[in-house]
Amino acid sequence: MSITSAIATSAERRATVSTEDGVALAVREYGPRHADLTVVLLHGHCQRTESWTFVRDALLRQYADARVVCYDHRGHGDSAAASRQTYNLEQLGYDLRNVLDAVAPTGPVVLVGHSMGGMTVLTYASQNPHEIGTRIVGVALIATAANGLADAGFGRLLRNPVVSAFQAAVRRAPGMMHHAKAMACKVFAPVIRTAEFGNRRVSARVLTLANAMHNDTPIVTMASFLSAFMVYDQTDALPILSKIPTLVLCGSADLMTPLSHSVTMAAVVEYSDFVMLEGAGHSVILEQPIGVVEAIARLMTRAGGTGRVEGVHLTLVA
Repeated sequence: MSITSAIATSAERRATVSTEDGVALAVREYGPRHADLTVVLLHGHCQRTESWTFVRDALLRQYADARVVCYDHRGHGDSAAASRQTYNLEQLGYDLRNVLDAVAPTGPVVLVGHSMGGMTVLTYASQNPHEIGTRIVGVALIATAANGLADAGFGRLLRNPVVSAFQAAVRRAPGMMHHAKAMACKVFAPVIRTAEFGNRRVSARVLTLANAMHNDTPIVTMASFLSAFMVYDQTDALPILSKIPTLVLCGSADLMTPLSHSVTMAAVVEYSDFVMLEGAGHSVILEQPIGVVEAIARLMTRAGGTGRVEGVHLTLVA
């Protein structure tokens, strides 16, 4: 595992972290290099670091003394592709460990995961329980779940035989399926929009960004992770988070990881901060970034972060 740095702009520093199995992960870093607190943002399935753009920029404005790190999961964004056998949550947990060792080897860290990113955080906690309360001082689980993804909401589609047939077709002819994916994106765009953004109107800029991230994701990446979601279960990791300040946040109109998932997680983690943003869908970090940042800022304060938080007005806290 190694890290190679490259200067992008004064506000953004880019680096490449090589995982233990040799996959190059694209990392972006913002804020002071030697900040007292590092916040790591982990994106979801078929997304990339750009999904955090609005949240990241607002965080940096409110917490100028914090360092914010984002990176693309293997097979996503600017990170390298890998063997499809490694497209699973266990490997993403190991990747997170490699990124932390490279860019934040010392000092307290707050992990913030959206959707598959939240599942990665829970998997990491299960793999490294000794670091919860020592190295990791806060966790935010946003629009995610600890288990049962195929039991509620749109996740029930994972049990459809069509999904298995789709995965088999991708394994046999990924190139042909990539062209089919482009056509499917156009056909199912209204369904995807409803699943991701709930019942609220969102700007054309947000929709363009979301569609671009989906369309850029390789078909092998998209298909291979679906099997991991079927067997994913990190309920045993939840009690570990009772050691540290934990935020559980969701949108009331999330059809991908419905409200019930977040309620269940918040009930298990002692003293967790449960936040529901009214009307938001699965892409809550794009749709209502200010509400998300306000909740993360409270988490950072609870975790002992530095800086001054202004304008905290949560939509709904339970």
